[in-house]
Amino acid sequence: MLERIARWRALEQRTADKSAEARAVFDRRGQLLPRERVGLLLDPGQPFLPLCSLAGYLRDQQDPAASVPGGGMIAGIGFVSGVRCMVVASDSGIDAGAIQPMGLEKILRVQEIALANKLPFVHLVESAGANLMRYRVETFVQGGALFRNLALLSAAGIPVITVQHGSGTAGGAYMPGLSDIVIMVRGRSRAFLAGPPLLKAATGEEATEEELGGAEMHTQVSGLGEYLAEDDRHALGIAREVLGHLALTPSLSRERESKEARSSLALPLAREGGGEGAGAREELLCLMPSNLREPVDLREIMVRLVDQGGLLEFKSLYGPATVCAQGSIAGHAVGFIGNNGPIDVAGANKATHFIQWMCQLGHPIVYLQNTTGYIVGRQSEQDGMIKHGSKMIQAVTNATVPQLTLQVGASVGAGNYGMCGRAYQPRFLFSWPSARTAVMGGEQAARTMQIVGEAALARKGATPDRAQAQAQYDRIVEMFEAQADAFHTSGLLLDDGIIDPRDTRAVLAFCLDTIAEAQARQLRPIQFGVARM
Repeated sequence: MLERIARWRALEQRTADKSAEARAVFDRRGQLLPRERVGLLLDPGQPFLPLCSLAGYLRDQQDPAASVPGGGMIAGIGFVSGVRCMVVASDSGIDAGAIQPMGLEKILRVQEIALANKLPFVHLVESAGANLMRYRVETFVQGGALFRNLALLSAAGIPVITVQHGSGTAGGAYMPGLSDIVIMVRGRSRAFLAGPPLLKAATGEEATEEELGGAEMHTQVSGLGEYLAEDDRHALGIAREVLGHLALTPSLSRERESKEARSSLALPLAREGGGEGAGAREELLCLMPSNLREPVDLREIMVRLVDQGGLLEFKSLYGPATVCAQGSIAGHAVGFIGNNGPIDVAGANKATHFIQWMCQLGHPIVYLQNTTGYIVGRQSEQDGMIKHGSKMIQAVTNATVPQLTLQVGASVGAGNYGMCGRAYQPRFLFSWPSARTAVMGGEQAARTMQIVGEAALARKGATPDRAQAQAQYDRIVEMFEAQADAFHTSGLLLDDGIIDPRDTRAVLAFCLDTIAEAQARQLRPIQFGVARM
């Protein structure tokens, strides 16, 4: 597990190092690097939860030694002037902040999180726009959702605040255009629908960047910007002042968080609690076997996450392979559902009952995924596994309480669905480095295809070529195993990020605080969002 964590952290560091290679250019311009901007924006000493840090891994290029994850942006939940916010920053040290396909998916996901949790959306923009040499029409069309979400946030009463550190061209100009408040930097901010080259190509007109979309023009003439800053630091100071005047519901548990937080751009430290001493945190590293076929009892994880008072297990003698229990994390009452193997008929029924019980109590549900799916076989089918599993999926789909999912081990087959996988829109979903996700195991897939192929040949009276069959078997296993890896699935944004098992309680507590604060926060929705005047 430590080796996997080190590899993941090295990937994140690769991205930071790649961005920092542009320091000389930024220094020459009098600008701060993207991570410096985020660090100055955030309250010192308060926790920051990074999101989707591996976005785009192996999608920009297939060489694991050269892929630079992150999707070209930094994103996470943190505190600005005491307000819990969603913070997004263009990583303009990499390809000038050009929007990457998985970067688009990343910003759409964090916009969803902001909307669901009533988080002010703070956007630090400096982007070269889309890379026209890698143009894809589907990215252009789907990119419209980014702007739709900004309009939805504003109309819901959730402030959208943009600091325009550099360029915003074409579609990028609508990011400040659809913001409630825009802060621009003298001599650096640019926002135009068509930059000088495109303007000349389209109309023959010639104009300078400042005439078309400079900071002074937009704050004095067009009205696109509300505040004119002298440099990046000044702009971030103005943003902090704007956030400080929002007068939103105060953030929960600030004092506790400040005592136990790491510095900016780090996961919060674990909080004090009954099961979460230093020893318990370290033990989380060795509870999941490297071979996920080995049995594991997820109660061992649950008991290390909860406060003093421990767990109250639900129907412990019925469907024991599915574990349901109640507990609390940092004072938040929650229900746990975990897997000690395949989900059988009794387990599906127990989970369905428990989900409804949590909905009646109003307690969020935490799913700990480690299952090979719903159990198969003659007896299981005759006992109604399909209909009972479907009941569980109906309960997950229609649950009226927030659901959080943690993939700690196997997430295979329909077990991914019944345990609130990505398609079931949990409020948050994180993976341990040990997680593996697939429709089935690689060996099972390969053997299935082998049986099908042999049966087809038998009908023709032919015999299989053993060498060819083995080569196909090996290819299928390799394909499935590569795609099941947590780094691969996280790169595809099938989770909200990988976390260190030792930080699990802290991350869940932070998310539960965020959810509770959203429930307490009273918004003032308006019909269309704030229109710029």
